[in-house]
Amino acid sequence: MIKRSSGILMHITSLPGLYGIGTFGKEAYKFVDFLEKSSQSYWQILPLGITGEGDSPYQSFSAFAGNPYFIDLDFLTQQGLLSREDYENTDFGSNCIIVDYEKIFNNKMPILRLAFEKGKYTYENEVREFRKNNKFWIEDYSLYMAIKCKFGLKSWQNWDKPIKVRNKETIDNYREELKEEIDYWIFLQYLFFTQWFNLKKYANDKGIKIIGDIPIYVAEDSADTWANSEIFMLDEDKKPIAVSGCPPDAFSTTGQLWGNPIYNWIQLEKVNYKWWMERIKFNSMLYDVTRIDHFRGFESFWEVPYGEKTAVNGAWVKGAGIKMFDAVSKTLGKIDIIAEDLGYITQEVIDFRNASGFPGMKVLEFAFDAREQSDYLPHNYNKNCIVYTGTHDNETVMGWMENTKKEDVDFAKKYFKLDEEEGYNWGFIRGALSSVANLSIIQIQDYLGLGNEARMNIPSTIGGNWQWRVEREMLTDKLAEKINNITMLYGR
Repeated sequence: MIKRSSGILMHITSLPGLYGIGTFGKEAYKFVDFLEKSSQSYWQILPLGITGEGDSPYQSFSAFAGNPYFIDLDFLTQQGLLSREDYENTDFGSNCIIVDYEKIFNNKMPILRLAFEKGKYTYENEVREFRKNNKFWIEDYSLYMAIKCKFGLKSWQNWDKPIKVRNKETIDNYREELKEEIDYWIFLQYLFFTQWFNLKKYANDKGIKIIGDIPIYVAEDSADTWANSEIFMLDEDKKPIAVSGCPPDAFSTTGQLWGNPIYNWIQLEKVNYKWWMERIKFNSMLYDVTRIDHFRGFESFWEVPYGEKTAVNGAWVKGAGIKMFDAVSKTLGKIDIIAEDLGYITQEVIDFRNASGFPGMKVLEFAFDAREQSDYLPHNYNKNCIVYTGTHDNETVMGWMENTKKEDVDFAKKYFKLDEEEGYNWGFIRGALSSVANLSIIQIQDYLGLGNEARMNIPSTIGGNWQWRVEREMLTDKLAEKINNITMLYGR
């Protein structure tokens, strides 16, 4: 059970720094120091996976591999794997508060290859041990990335048939032909996890726990779908039979078509959910608490026939339910999990979450509908929940105040007694921190009082998302003291 406490939500990409994107470098350590000064107990981040088209951390090439973009170049220089001349004049993007993913891909990845060339023999023993400990995922992942690069980054669905269907002789031939490239991708993962676990230890030693995030689904173009096709609903040609999404609602008349392959829950149950066991076990090492995105999808999920242009013609289908989490508890023991139970929620979903014992989520921006009472209003909470002002998919509080219907904004003003003198964002924060919820998580954008120019993501859109970065001078001691004071005031 999470004790009464609070934390801040900010993804690694949003950290400040010189090289185009947030990393596990010194600015990450400074942010941990900021959290400590602010008396925060948690740092919540988004998925750490390697991203592809659209740059979404929820559409990764692997459910296990980390994003090489987060590897810090200055730390590699300290190790002797790079010299500053290798990267100090590189163009990582012209705007320090916007991530230019194309430039990061084109210009950072060649620098990391230099580090591999310098370090592949020096760290040979350490990489061998790392490879052995991660054998269950890294062999398929590194081969997948090596072949993907050989074929010009094409999806595995468009690879030659023998390798697409994983013909054993073809697999063996590629492992031999692409050995150096495979070693490169494994080396990057060694660097990634070495730097990540160093950072996590630093945070933990200061009493700050990490809340990580795992998407329920994996991308169609991923090592997981290619290497474990039997646990997904695919046809004989390895094409998805159906894909994931959300039904039409007040936010979208055509729903959301995510396009991820659907799990074959019958097959997974036969093998005691082995792949999911590995995934949850792995993430429980990466993080102190794991937030499972779209948790309601384990009870029922919206299934859309493959090839549909929208999510309209989908249907609700039963998922694994509590059986899988009973198996998790029996196999792995107690795992700290947050259930992201937002969206269309039925009594069956509520019963399922209650049976799991996991805390659900409450988002204050969803609370204020002047036409009716909402479960997201703080007076309706029980303690076993996590309250957010908003998440990465929402507007910032200041953006919400500007763009929401007047009657709903007036309701929020009346409920929280919001005023400009305190700041509307601080009134919302006060509402979250003063609630009975065991844990309160505030986006850093809301502590900073930023508008929608700092919004992280607009669901169902591609391009322009996941780009926002904080400016170093914004994270002041004065702000830390103000956060500390309100945190102490409400016993968090």
